[in-house]
Amino acid sequence: MSEPILAGKTSIVTGAGSGIGRAICLTFVRAGAKVACLDINLAAAEETAAACGPEALALHCDVSNEAETKAAAAATVFRFGTVHVLVNAAATDDRNGTILDISADEWSQVFAVNVTGAFLMSRAVLPTMIAAGGGSIIHIASQLGRVAAPARAAYCTSKGAIIQLAKAMAVDHAGQNIRVNSLSPGAVETRRLALRYGDMTTARRMAAPKHLLNRLGQPDEIAQAALFLASEAASFMTGADMLVDGGYTTT
Repeated sequence: MSEPILAGKTSIVTGAGSGIGRAICLTFVRAGAKVACLDINLAAAEETAAACGPEALALHCDVSNEAETKAAAAATVFRFGTVHVLVNAAATDDRNGTILDISADEWSQVFAVNVTGAFLMSRAVLPTMIAAGGGSIIHIASQLGRVAAPARAAYCTSKGAIIQLAKAMAVDHAGQNIRVNSLSPGAVETRRLALRYGDMTTARRMAAPKHLLNRLGQPDEIAQAALFLASEAASFMTGADMLVDGGYTTT
């Protein structure tokens, strides 16, 4: 019987307290990995780690704060010895609005978490990952990094930046055996989606028909795609954006 595909690997997942981040943590642990569950909400990170079991570590981390990203990376290495996989899944709650509606501070907050957070966490982890002989970095982007939606200027722009960051990092670090890809989900049934539409029933009614499959995605479906990108099954894949969007961007 073959061993789990992430056996012996250590991963860090940001935004681990709920939604896609939590699903990725649970999937990675089931695949044999040790997981550091990072979230700005420590209680939520602890809930995820408890669900994952003894091979998980809960850490508070504001990914927009460089000192905190460095401390989280160091705590992970102290507990598990090294890092092989990083998933940047943290995202802030942004409100709908055109660039005339949202303030400069709101715009900056979206970029501080969605883009700068991925930059800072990657900077904190890369030296350890390089020393380990390589690894996989996955930025959770969005189908809205490829196509636009009304009143989502900040979000769309930040996710487009994440896709480009993955490509640029892939170019820079291929020689160090670091693979960097982005993963772009369509609309997924999470707390953030319910918040945007008011409730999940409304989200299903309004957002599901935008997808060819006429439904919303599930966090576990995105986690399976992340598992593929983290594993050696994706060993010839870098600089790519993997769409798991139910056909949203097809038409």
